[in-house]
Order: sequence, then C-alpha cells, then structure tokens
Amino acid sequence: MIDLHTHTLLSDGELLPSELVQRAVVCGYRAIAITDHVDQSNIERILGEIIRFTEECKRDDIDVIAGVELTHIPPRYIPSMVERARRLGAGIVVGHGETLSEPVEKGTNMAFIDAGVDVLAHPGLVTPEECRLACERSVFFEITTRPTHALANGHVARMAERFGVKVVINTDTHGPSDLVTRSTAEKVLRGAGIEGETIKRIDSHAEEIINRVLVQGR
Repeated sequence: MIDLHTHTLLSDGELLPSELVQRAVVCGYRAIAITDHVDQSNIERILGEIIRFTEECKRDDIDVIAGVELTHIPPRYIPSMVERARRLGAGIVVGHGETLSEPVEKGTNMAFIDAGVDVLAHPGLVTPEECRLACERSVFFEITTRPTHALANGHVARMAERFGVKVVINTDTHGPSDLVTRSTAEKVLRGAGIEGETIKRIDSHAEEIINRVLVQGR
C-alpha cells in the first residue's frame, strides 16, 4: 500500500507523525506521504515541521515523504502556492479538489491541474476539460477511501478511464481508523468500478509519483 494523502495533528489530524507512520507500517504500508493542510498562513511552519520529521526520523521499513495539501485556496492564488510549496521542499503537492462534501470554490480543480500538482484529491464531478488538461499535465486523480469524500469515486474513475488520466488510491487519513489494508483499498476500487488489471496499473501510478521524489529528488 502506498498512500499519498494523510494528515497529522500538525493540521487537523489526530496523530503525531511518528504514530501515523508506525500505524501505517503495521497496516502493511511501504510508503506514505504526510500532507497536512496548508494555505498562505501556515505553509512555512507546517511544511518545515514535516520536513524536519522526515529528515530526523528515517526508517528502513517505510518511505516517508514530506508534502502538503493546499486547501481552500482561491484559484487565482493556486499557481503561486504550488510554486511556493515546491520551493520550500514539498516532495508531494496535493490539491484539495472540488469534493461534493465541502464548499470548495468553483475553478479550483482546473487551477490545481494547470499548476501541475502531483495529485488532485477528491476532485468531485470532474469535467472533460479538466480530464484533458490533467492528462496533458500528468496530474493524477485520487480515488479516496474517506467516506465523506468518496461520493464521486465512480464518476472520477469513469472519467479518468475515458480520458486516460492516471489515478491513485489514498486514505486522506485524519485518525487511527482511517488507515486501510490493501484488501480494503481494493474493495473501494472495485466499488468505484475499477477491476482486474486496472487495479494493478494503479499500483504502478503510485510508484511513479514516489519515484519522482526518491529518484529525481522531488
């Protein structure tokens, strides 16, 4: 299991980074990104603390990547915030997409895709235009195991398949019960209409993003 979208008590999660990582190891994870919520007010502080943790607490049994989830940022500020996150050392940049369960500003999906985030989280009712640009920009769509954001999983999966957008499955973990086993992740994928060889390809998609960080240094 590779999970590219998790939170700790550095933002609105319940766990210390160290406990999140330990619980992930017990669940069989081999890589995890810590992507706490940030905006203009806290990105330096939160990302700095995540980076310090990943540098000082390296483990042999799991790769831990420092990242951020840019959250509820007005679309006009998104390009500069993505660049800022990269400059500050974020290995994974997740965009908080237009989920059906929150009042995310219209245009957020397109702005994050155009800015080239790694993953567009819980993107909701994605449009053909968003899908075409995501394919062009190599932005991955998220299938989420988090119930509050999973309402559009089936739509996201169908549109991604239609337009050739790569997808990953993440937990959006905030507390201990949010981490999932590989078996549960596969059930969520099947529930979204993803089967067989396509599930195996999703594993390679997550590996592709991890390799961007571990091999290319970002």
